[in-house]
Amino acid sequence: MAGSGGWVLGVDSGGSGVRVSLARADGTARSAPISSKRPAVIADRGIDAGSLLGEVLPAARELMRAAGAQTLAAAAVGAAGMATLGDDLRAVLPGALREAFGVRSLALAADGVTAYAGALGMRPGVVVAAGTGMIALGTGLGGSGWRRADGWGHLLGDAGGGAWIGRAGLEAALRAHDGRPGGSIPLLERAEALFGPVDDLPGLLYPRPDRPAVLASFAPAVARCAAADPVAADILRQAARHILETAAAVRPTAATQQPGSCRTALTGGLFKMGEPLLGPLRELAPEVFPAAEFVPADGDPLLGALRIAGALASGTLSLPEDPALLHVRMHVHPHSQM
Repeated sequence: MAGSGGWVLGVDSGGSGVRVSLARADGTARSAPISSKRPAVIADRGIDAGSLLGEVLPAARELMRAAGAQTLAAAAVGAAGMATLGDDLRAVLPGALREAFGVRSLALAADGVTAYAGALGMRPGVVVAAGTGMIALGTGLGGSGWRRADGWGHLLGDAGGGAWIGRAGLEAALRAHDGRPGGSIPLLERAEALFGPVDDLPGLLYPRPDRPAVLASFAPAVARCAAADPVAADILRQAARHILETAAAVRPTAATQQPGSCRTALTGGLFKMGEPLLGPLRELAPEVFPAAEFVPADGDPLLGALRIAGALASGTLSLPEDPALLHVRMHVHPHSQM
């Protein structure tokens, strides 16, 4: 096991791209991240390991050169869809990272787990990670395991996330275009300003491999319209309710129903839209999730990946292992298969 001064690798892969960073295992130093706006490809076996490695390996080599690092003590890869689409990553990444960088301890995590570690570290509670998608995870530690809700992707779930808000906003725009009830002229105007004539939206959107990110790109427009447009405001109110319901579903079983009993952090780019979403969240929380004690998140999923990697290197990882959500490989050999 590497000493605390070794370097570790953190990777955050989501619908909007891939970010890579290095840190000392003891947390005393951290590199600036290298980011790519190209998300990993979804193929027959789920998330394509080759496409992710194509982003990660060059970035890691550049960061290692700058840090003067020859090998990596440990690595943690957090990926959106890891729980359900991570077979290829679990099969390929251990051997590839061992061969490239000498990585002997590797954690493959759902993005919700890295969001949890970035927000709360090794403390019990609930974390909602909302960006393009939306997932909530909770744990009481101490062998309690993980509780997960949503994170099912933009076609089956991620209710309240950026793609969900963007799709709902575009649906309201198209209703206005058609003259159907529930439409929003302000959202129609925003959609045409961003995408062009809405008649062309299906051809623009459906073939795109980054469709969730394209949908999520319209969420800020919904937030900007919310103050003056009741349709946009209602979309964000619905999103807030979905987020709170999902958070409440994963609270540790030891938590009571009394207010202030469950440490809860909100993390992810979605919450940067501010008051148009946070206002409804505060308003609805006493009704939907009265046990929540909202606390600021320490950091983002990339920090979480680095924290997990650092804990692996020092032997202090206390988050629950799980075959789908947080899978740890120790003493990896080249070309090993899961």
